[in-house]
Amino acid sequence: MSIIDTDSARASRIRLAHLRQELLSPVNALLGYAEIMHEEASRDGRQDMLPDVNCVLRAARDLADKVDRLVEGDRENNLTGQAAATQEQQLRHELRTPLNAIKGYAEMLSEDLADISSALRADLDRVLLAATDLLPRLDHIVRFSADLDETSLACDQTGAAMVSELIRSLGPVRQEPSAVTETGSILVVDDIEANRDLLSRRLARDGHRVASAAGGQQALQALEHHEFDLVLLDLIMPDINGLDVLVRMKADERLRRIPVIMITALADTDSAVRCIEAGAEDYLPKPFDPILLRARINACLHKKRWRDREQRYLRRIEDETAKFERLLLTILPRQVIGRLNHGETMIADRFEDVSVLFADLVRFTKHSGRIAPAVLVEYLNQLFSEFDALARELGVEKIKTIGDAYMAVAGLPDPIPDPFAAIAKMAFGMIDRLGRVNGHFGWPLQIRIGIHSGPVVAGIIGAHRFIYDVWGDTVNVASRLEAYSLPNRIHVSQDTARHLVGPFALEPRGSIEVKGKGKLETFFLSRI
Repeated sequence: MSIIDTDSARASRIRLAHLRQELLSPVNALLGYAEIMHEEASRDGRQDMLPDVNCVLRAARDLADKVDRLVEGDRENNLTGQAAATQEQQLRHELRTPLNAIKGYAEMLSEDLADISSALRADLDRVLLAATDLLPRLDHIVRFSADLDETSLACDQTGAAMVSELIRSLGPVRQEPSAVTETGSILVVDDIEANRDLLSRRLARDGHRVASAAGGQQALQALEHHEFDLVLLDLIMPDINGLDVLVRMKADERLRRIPVIMITALADTDSAVRCIEAGAEDYLPKPFDPILLRARINACLHKKRWRDREQRYLRRIEDETAKFERLLLTILPRQVIGRLNHGETMIADRFEDVSVLFADLVRFTKHSGRIAPAVLVEYLNQLFSEFDALARELGVEKIKTIGDAYMAVAGLPDPIPDPFAAIAKMAFGMIDRLGRVNGHFGWPLQIRIGIHSGPVVAGIIGAHRFIYDVWGDTVNVASRLEAYSLPNRIHVSQDTARHLVGPFALEPRGSIEVKGKGKLETFFLSRI
């Protein structure tokens, strides 16, 4: 017979899920404190306590097992008449029996043992408080459980049979505690104090650094001011529910990589799916198995360590890439680097209107013979760094330095609005910055500059060491003009001068003989 999931059956399961949250929190707390009390008594060697503590622990486990089966609906219910009343009485009896045992043994321990440690006394008081808190909740859920409809129960029984078959296939679960392989800083978020305290103490015993928050708002504030490796997040909270906290975390660039394990008493697949879709690392129902919780925390922290390591490696790669690109930009133009990155192997281009500048320090060789090598290199480095900064400001491309000579061009590889004015400003700026560096070192050096404009060919040569260079008559003429210039003067050809009339002053120099070109009219360039 097929089972139809009616609206009433679904509503019953939703109501039952809410009651499960209300009931299992104190049951889980009670069991947890009983386990801790047993561990502390064993550690302190209190053999006189262990028999009664063992009885408390067995009764707590029995109660947790009965409650878990009850709220999962894994029993047959008759819905009406005397049968329902009889069933309600039976359920109340089954649940009260272990609860009464817990209270009885805990009260005897409290009365008989006056010399126990403060920690054991505190845990014993918590067990008694949790047991007292459970009584009215048990009666409430028993009455509701007796009202569940038959269809819902049939669905639950079918699922229980499937789970039982799976468990038989998997074999027995390992019961020994799993080793703590990873420790970290963990934020525990739960609005129930007993749950926070219990979970925090377990985690602290495993070597974790633990902080806690009593609600979603406190959790977000803690995350804003502190660094955490993992968040254990309750789903149902009065101010901001766990799902909303999770969504806010995943929307925050700094918080989105922190793994989150949702811990809730809601046995609801829809909630689990929503949390996983929102970015939760895992979803663990209460009461949680300590071994399973430890294993999942280990797994989450281990994955976070690898993710953090991956992020560090990525940042290092980005830093090294940026460093490499900065270094490459000192050798090649940005546009040329882009073409190389796109797979071009032969880069050679012709440019028609380019201005080429050559500059050379006057009597540098003679002067350098009297200077210590380190000071000499420091001077050239500072001077050429000034020239490089000036070139970047003006959109001029530095080509190379040879000894104390400096070569630059305007108009390649990227065009600029007025390459002739840019190269002229470059020349005047070089004279000014030479004077500044000379003042710092106390040197009297001067510079000769030659400029010519025309077509050139530019490209990359070399396989082991790349160099971006330019060739052609324009380059040769600019070099000859520099050689025939005067100290701290700018010697330009007629082809360059005609583009500079107006913004600059031009003083005729006469003509010079250029190999392969004959006589060329030249000028000295001055500021107006």
